[in-house]
This record gives sequence, C-alpha cells and structure tokens, in this order.
Amino acid sequence: MSRSEPGAKISPSGIPLKTVYRPEDAQLDYASELGDPGHWPYTRGVQSTMYRGRLWTMRQYAGFGSAKSTNERFKLLLDAGQTGLSVAFDLPTQMGLDSDSPRSLGEVGRAGVAIDSVEDMQVLMQDIPLDKVSTSMTINATAATLLAMYIVVAEERGISRDKLSGTIQNDILKEYIARGTYIYPPKPSMALIAEVFRFCADEVPSWNPISISGYHIREAGATAVQELAFTLANTIEYVRRAIEAGLAVDSFAPRLSFFFAAHSDLFEEIAKFRAARRLYARIMRDRFGAAESTARLRFHTQTGGVTLTAQQPLNNVVRVAVQSLAATLGGTQSLHTNGYDEALALPTAEAARLALRTQQIVAYESGIANTVDPLAGSYYVESLTTEIETRAYELIQKVDALGGSEKAIAAGFFQDEIGRSAYEHQLRVEAGDTVIVGVNRFADEEEPPDLPAPDYTSLEKAQVKSVKAVRKKRNGADVKRALGSLRDAASQSAERHLMPRIIDAVRARATVGEISETLAATWGLYTPSV
Repeated sequence: MSRSEPGAKISPSGIPLKTVYRPEDAQLDYASELGDPGHWPYTRGVQSTMYRGRLWTMRQYAGFGSAKSTNERFKLLLDAGQTGLSVAFDLPTQMGLDSDSPRSLGEVGRAGVAIDSVEDMQVLMQDIPLDKVSTSMTINATAATLLAMYIVVAEERGISRDKLSGTIQNDILKEYIARGTYIYPPKPSMALIAEVFRFCADEVPSWNPISISGYHIREAGATAVQELAFTLANTIEYVRRAIEAGLAVDSFAPRLSFFFAAHSDLFEEIAKFRAARRLYARIMRDRFGAAESTARLRFHTQTGGVTLTAQQPLNNVVRVAVQSLAATLGGTQSLHTNGYDEALALPTAEAARLALRTQQIVAYESGIANTVDPLAGSYYVESLTTEIETRAYELIQKVDALGGSEKAIAAGFFQDEIGRSAYEHQLRVEAGDTVIVGVNRFADEEEPPDLPAPDYTSLEKAQVKSVKAVRKKRNGADVKRALGSLRDAASQSAERHLMPRIIDAVRARATVGEISETLAATWGLYTPSV
C-alpha cells in the first residue's frame, strides 16, 4: 500500500494495512498453511472441536498479601464459576527472600501472596481439592521450590503426584529480558529448568513444567510481532538445553505451555495467536524433529495490564471485553481477565467478579464458541497471520545469528529492541497518533476513585512472626541435613536430580530463602552486564 494513500493505516506492530483485502492477499495452501483444527500445522486450533468440546479454562490471577486472604479470594472466584486457580506471589517470594530478610522490608505481600514455607502453602490451598483443580503459579527463579511445596502439601493430604495438574511459569530467560526477578546466572538456571522438565515428565505427568511467557515481554513495551518472536526464540533455547541434558524432545515437548498478552487491536491479536501456532509447529518439527502431534502450541492468555488506565477506569471494562474476544477468537486454552481497577490498586472483589463475568458472557452469550476458528478464510485475517509469522521468523533469525537467546540477552539485543518499541509507542501517544480514550482524547477532569489498600505494615509483621515460628518449631538437624544434600548436588551437576532434594528440604520445613541461599552459595548471583 502506498504511504501516500489517503487515510493510510498501520497496525500497532507497524504492518501497513490496506483499505480493502481481496482473495489474492490471502492465498494459502490449505493443507500446509491452514489445515483443519486439531491437525497440522494447527493454525486453526490445537483441538478438533475446540470450544464446542470444552470451553477455555477461566483462570483468574490472584494474590493478596497473606495466604489466608488469597485462599478466601480463590474460594470466592471458584464459587463464582472460575475453573482454575492462578497464584500471584509477592516480590520477596519471587526473588528467593524470606519475609524477615532485610531486603524484603516494605515489599512483603504487596505484589501478591507471601510464601515463606510449606506451612504458608498449606494455608493458601486450604479446602482446595488439589486433585480436581488445576493451579497455575506465576513464579520463575524459585519455581522449583514452589512446585516442591505444592507437591508436599498434596503428599501430606494423601494425594499422589500423578493426580496433580497445573503450571509453573519457570521462564527465566524473559526475566533477564523484561522483568528482573532472576537470582542465579543463566547457565545453572537453565540446568535447573531442564531438571524440572525431567522431573515433571517422570513424576508429575499432568503438570506443565514451564509457561514460556510473551506476556511480560509485551508489558515491557514489545509489539505483537516482537512478543511472538522473542517468546519462540526463548523456546528454541529451552528445547535445545533440554535435549543437551539428555531428554528426548517428544518426552517433554507435549507439556510445554505458553503465556501471551491480549491487547486491544482485535485483528492483529487474533492473527498473532494463529501465527504463533503455525510457527511453533514448524520450528518444533523442522529444527528438533518433534512429532507433528507433539508440536501443538497450548497457551494461556491475560488481557493487557499495561493497557489499563487510571483515568476513567470503567473504560477498562470495555478494553477487557475486546481483549477477551481477541484471545478466544484466537483459540486460547485458558484466560485471565483483568479487573477494571487494577491500574489503581489490587482488584476489589467486585472488579474481580465482573472480570470473570466478562469471560462468562463471551463464552455463553456471544456465540463464538459455536464454531471453530470462525475468522478462518477472512482475507484480512489470513494475510495478517502470514505477515506476522514472516516478520516474527525474521526476528528469530536475528537471534539465531547472535548465537541464541542467552547470547542475545548478554548482547542486549532483546532489551534494545523492546526499549525502542516502547519509546516509539510513547511518542505516538504523546503526538495523539495512537488514541487512548480518556487519556489523550475524550479526557475529563474527573479524579480516579480512592480504593482501600491492605494494611501492609501489619501484614508484614504477621508474616515475619509466622516464618520465625516455623523455624522455631521445626527439627533443625533435619533442615541442615536436607540443605547439605541439596548443596552437594548443586555443586556437582544438575544431572544429580535436584528436585528430589528440594522436595526433601521443603518437607523438613526449609524456607524459600534458605533453599535459594543454598543454591546461590554454589551457583552465585546474576549481575547484568548491559
């Protein structure tokens, strides 16, 4: 399209958009590029009947300071019709710090639930049937420890590991790129992730050992194309490392899962999800020799937190509805919808319930679940799907040329690309070229509502008291012995199977901080070079 054409438009990823799309814009070989749902290359979905057979999992994300408060919110959401749990952890838990660490001061319980020991996990999951409810945990550097705690809680209730289902995020590469909750250097971190792959394949077969996340990359300012490209570049690194550790690709690839954002440009987001499935299928088969049945991209979606506005917060209800449509029309397996007040504070119970109701209205009233991939064959959607796939693969090839994700991170490639996109987006917003309703157009002088916040000071004092009580009550010799065994294994090699030793330490009531410190004493701490 000529840039001089009146009314010229580009997508948020910079893709020129035609005024009208015709058959020649979407020429596809049906078998190799589109296919039927549930069949190679999965462009149209990973199950043959998709939502006709089963709706997506409605998995609302929650974490409210204390394990008790979060457990109460879980029960409220389950009573309202939620079909899966999703746990948000506070920053100390994510960073491998106990609540009584000096580095945790002022952060305990603020970004999610504080979990110091398996005793907290017991409270968090009180009265939740772990063999019936799927649980997702957004945790990365300490993912192995939190998975161990979940397993021990189940074990102490008499529930075997093979009955557990859920996901740990466990995606450390995107922490180095976009989020920052890393602890150890990349090499031992990647070895630990490969160990979690092995452990889950052997002992927790219904558990997803990783959720490779584009969401946080998008939140940092990436475009839809960059989100897809960088997520799959990281996937290539994880799969390569797992194979190097001796795992057969078809033994772990079926349990790989993904986490994407859904933003408000409806058609670009739908095309992104369709392109993601096709590109992943090709990469897994062509690069790693995975069976076609193994190369199915399953993903969870969250509506875009960065798109929410503190100004006119009720507008966010509409944004979330549009983003929910994008995710479901794009074929997501699981969805979290944000509360309209999350730009101001932790979501209120009212906002959380309305967010869940939004999903339910889309599921039961919109008609989109009546047929699979209803936008297939749209000249525009098919053209956009192919263009996003092409552009994403070009970025992946740039990462390949740098030696893969780990080396590209060290070179600052991802960070520079995302930073540039975020800057360019902000310039467009400030110039008014990108419209944000209620912010740079149709704004008013209305003050945002003042929402109540938890008493974090009291919460932190209670959590510090709790972790000290756990240390006082436990058998110190058992903890010392378990941590010593973990230290010995970490100092030799990841092939020594670290997960059983982490589970032993958790069972002895070692804390998140003590386990992290034990590993850091051997592996060191990561310091960015760029």
